[in-house]
Amino acid sequence: MIVNTLRFSFRDGTTEEEKAEVLAAMRRTSTVESAVFGVVGQDLGDPADGFTHTYCAGVADLAALERYLHDPVHLEGDSTILPRLARLSAVRFSDDMDPGLGEKIMALHLKKVAQYPEWGRLLDSIPDVHLSSEA
Repeated sequence: MIVNTLRFSFRDGTTEEEKAEVLAAMRRTSTVESAVFGVVGQDLGDPADGFTHTYCAGVADLAALERYLHDPVHLEGDSTILPRLARLSAVRFSDDMDPGLGEKIMALHLKKVAQYPEWGRLLDSIPDVHLSSEA
């Protein structure tokens, strides 16, 4: 299992309607065929960290992660989600103890950026972003 957890907050000026659109897009993404589970909602961490919401999704393995990254629902959702985020912090973990798993995930990320350069630009446009393993 590979689990992706995203803590985030919205850009100043994002309306409640736009926030609802983002959360709805995330909920759709968390239910694509390749996802085993997904949760979207309020962030319960330390408010001083500056995050207001969290997205968490799990996929069975590396092949499922690749399908997840390229799923049309995911790609469509990112064009709604990414431009509205001010902060994004991603943490990934897995019960797969392959020491090269992080590098394999990074390769999938780079493949997606190469295939969808606009996606990479949207991700880069978030003012405060930290992606572990950059996947």
